[in-house]
Amino acid sequence: MWQRLINAFSDREIRIKIFISLGLLLIFRLGCYVPVPGIQYDVIQEIAKENTLLGLMSLMSGGALQYGTLFALGVLPFINSYIIMQLLTLVIPKLDQLSKQGDEGREKVTMITRYVAIFLALIQGIGIVVTYHNSGVLETETLFGENTEWFTGAFIIIMLTAGSCFVMWLSERITEYGITNGTSLIIFVGIIATFGQALITAFGLVSDQPNILWNIFGYLLIIILLFALIVYMDGGERRIKVNYAKMVRGNKMYGGQSTYIPLKITSGGVMPIIFASAFMMFPTMIVSFLDPSSDLYMFYYTYLYATGTWSGNAWVGNIVYYLFMFIFVIFFSYFYAQIQFNPQDVARNLQQYGGTIQGIRAGRPTVEYLQKVNNRITLFGALFLSFIAIIPALLFNWIGGDIGLRSAFSATGMLIVVSVALELDKQLEAQYMSKHYKGFLK
Repeated sequence: MWQRLINAFSDREIRIKIFISLGLLLIFRLGCYVPVPGIQYDVIQEIAKENTLLGLMSLMSGGALQYGTLFALGVLPFINSYIIMQLLTLVIPKLDQLSKQGDEGREKVTMITRYVAIFLALIQGIGIVVTYHNSGVLETETLFGENTEWFTGAFIIIMLTAGSCFVMWLSERITEYGITNGTSLIIFVGIIATFGQALITAFGLVSDQPNILWNIFGYLLIIILLFALIVYMDGGERRIKVNYAKMVRGNKMYGGQSTYIPLKITSGGVMPIIFASAFMMFPTMIVSFLDPSSDLYMFYYTYLYATGTWSGNAWVGNIVYYLFMFIFVIFFSYFYAQIQFNPQDVARNLQQYGGTIQGIRAGRPTVEYLQKVNNRITLFGALFLSFIAIIPALLFNWIGGDIGLRSAFSATGMLIVVSVALELDKQLEAQYMSKHYKGFLK
């Protein structure tokens, strides 16, 4: 790893890309400290800690939402838009055709994704402002004078949307001129920054409570062990051997070789946990639009929030929450696996190019075999993701609750950090090797 970094910095072109990426990331972090007028920052921090939806969004934005800054929405609207467009491509033939029309078609799909991201940023901004309003966070009298709640809310929505658009522009510039995907890198930096801030705060408590130093070391040890487990599982895959028959075309002979179809254990990556978390937080988002004096809001607060059944202190060992989380992670793991891997297309391509799986006939038997193997692999990966989604939360609450590290790292955050770090490592190696062909002969 360190040798790869040394090699990357030794190449002038790669070094320039690294510095460009670091410069754009610095701009992003500076924007995370630009305050938005009209928000009481001392109150919003407590709300972000209690509201699971705002807490997750704050984690992805590097704590920007928790402090009510310009980049509070971060790149989340663009990520949600990208996921939505992926799903729509599967059900809308015209979008599927555009995505297959080369660079011009992909550019049109990207433009549509940007418009959808702006729309989602507006919706999320409205939801956040409504939550702020119901919680008494808005400083309406100091911004535009008295009785100007609508003007203050509209101003904050515009600022949050503009900040999200700028972050989206930064991510595209990192992708274009930097070393890896800009969206992933921005989320990576945001999560690491949030963890760093929480860790610094925890170490600041050691002078008054020396005993918590062991809690911090135990917390870091758990983080390291979980990272090692995630890295190990991320590289796990089932390889299905494929043999290609010899074919004679003209005076040349093709085929006659063996390869394999790699099926990753965690093919969906972090997406099943993101989908499950969003689904679990959906009631909280809906309730945030309700009037606090309404009967529905009082029912939610009395029977769901206060008891910890759904939201609030739900992460603190509530069996109902974890049971639903386990079910949703399993469900979305299979759902995302069906989107990513199509056994019929794979079997058709194998038959077209003369490839066969040893012991399996071509056609329908191949489809059934691939589907069976994929289901087994998906089940193992889904159980692993369920473990990562539930067990770390329990451990972090047990050992990090008293030192403010309970939410410093989530399951989603750990998976994202590992996947982005591995992808960055692969990108650095690929770019260096493409310029130094002698490396292939070592």
